[in-house]
Amino acid sequence: MPSQPTRQRAGSRRRPRLALAGLLLLGALLYSTWAFEAFLTTGLSPFQTYVSELAAEDQPYGTFFRTADLLAGLCVLAAAVGALVWLPRSGWATAGWLGLALYGAATAVDSRLPLSCAPTADAACAAREAAGAVPWTHSAHAVSSALAMGGALLGMALLTVAARRGAGEWPALARTGPALVGLELAATAWTLASVAAIEAGRGTWGLGAGQRLQVLFIAVWTVVLAWSLAAAASASPSSPSTERRA
Repeated sequence: MPSQPTRQRAGSRRRPRLALAGLLLLGALLYSTWAFEAFLTTGLSPFQTYVSELAAEDQPYGTFFRTADLLAGLCVLAAAVGALVWLPRSGWATAGWLGLALYGAATAVDSRLPLSCAPTADAACAAREAAGAVPWTHSAHAVSSALAMGGALLGMALLTVAARRGAGEWPALARTGPALVGLELAATAWTLASVAAIEAGRGTWGLGAGQRLQVLFIAVWTVVLAWSLAAAASASPSSPSTERRA
């Protein structure tokens, strides 16, 4: 039977993991609020428009989607910083958590730099954007969005590697992480090809569908990471640390 000090040490290791898992799960749920467009009259096609156009300043539910993105980014950022402070880790995991921190911070900043209108759904908005007659936030939003996606991809790939190189403490992420990273890369390629098609005047190529899959796979992967942390918190305190061996 474990001694009292052993139980106390196990509890001190368990609580941070559970807290981080909770933050990641909440962040994933908030990051998925774009799915509410199925129940709201947004007037935007989910197959043709950017997800961020739901949060444009001239959209009826823009405040709701911007607030959700802000909270999602802050939750992921807090979880990543907490992991860097509290969890033992390897170089792979450290770099992965830094990627997630970038993703969270850039997502929060992105929500504060909304589009003024929806260029893929509003011809007048598209014309103003092409003429450079839109607020500077359009350009800044593109930069923050790119940083968020880059950070998410980095975090997904490196933490998945850490899970697979570990001692089996994150089996869910080790098993499903590679497939989710592959799907995320495919969705990202689809999104980038669609953006190139729009800029070349060749239609949208299903931009909205590709980008919605992109953010969906990020959210699903984040849920798997949260599940892995929660499962590790419930494991035997004598189990070796994934981060230390990864």
